[in-house]
Amino acid sequence: MRLLSKRTLLYTEMVTTGALLRGDSSRFLAYDQSEHPIALQLGGSTPHELAACARLAEEAGYDEVNLNVGCPSDRVQNNMIGACLMAHPQLVADCIKAMRDTVSIPVTVKHRIGINGRDSYAHLQEFVTTVKEVGCNSFTVHARIAILEGLSPKQNREVPPLRYDVAAQLVNDFPDLEVILNGGIKTLEDAQMHLKTFDGVMLGREAYHNPYLLASVDQSIFGDSSPVMTRHQTLQLLRPYIENHLATGGAMHHITRHILGLSQGIKGGRRFRQLLSVDVHKSSEPLRIFDQATELLVGH
Repeated sequence: MRLLSKRTLLYTEMVTTGALLRGDSSRFLAYDQSEHPIALQLGGSTPHELAACARLAEEAGYDEVNLNVGCPSDRVQNNMIGACLMAHPQLVADCIKAMRDTVSIPVTVKHRIGINGRDSYAHLQEFVTTVKEVGCNSFTVHARIAILEGLSPKQNREVPPLRYDVAAQLVNDFPDLEVILNGGIKTLEDAQMHLKTFDGVMLGREAYHNPYLLASVDQSIFGDSSPVMTRHQTLQLLRPYIENHLATGGAMHHITRHILGLSQGIKGGRRFRQLLSVDVHKSSEPLRIFDQATELLVGH
């Protein structure tokens, strides 16, 4: 992602406080220095634990800490993590305050427009107002409610309708806040349209499944004059990173499984995906297989 765009703010996967405080924190906090600017996204609901994790993030050099109040998974609900916290705005505020009191880097929040049973605009307004009062000034809004019983996380990204109008109302009612839109945005044209209303746009699934979408974001969104990187150039520049990963004991599939979407919609894409998802596991020379896959994208 950083090879494709130098300007986009990148987020980690959600990491729970338990994983950081009671697991292998160095593994979860590790990133390449080229990835700046980068935000660590945390899952948790205990203020002092989140504060401790925010401190770890700052010490590790992260540029931002983000609290996830949007994930609808049953597994995280049972631990009071994610979207279920929208029913507890004061607890979220306490968590944000504890983190802000501990670190000097920005502390932000990502949330839904509501959850079942608390899905009115008044509830959303209460949530934002409560969290704003402890000094949080950046809210990333997934413009769907989360239905916490009966829907899978995948269904929660697709079944509840997108309500960009509700998110836009926050922009009108809280002009002093940074409001970033998330949910259902699939093209840079969509992003540019939404940037007329919102302070920023977050891409989630689309950035993962179609990463080349980011190749022209620096030029079209940030006004950068550098040439757009081709897919082939991107893979060539990724190769030293892969070599280093293998040299330090990592596995090829740790990386290659995340770049399969780079061939979306182009000739040779199926063979590219086969090489990197099947053949690479069978070979004693995985880098040779990577090079074969790279050559398929010459001219793209």
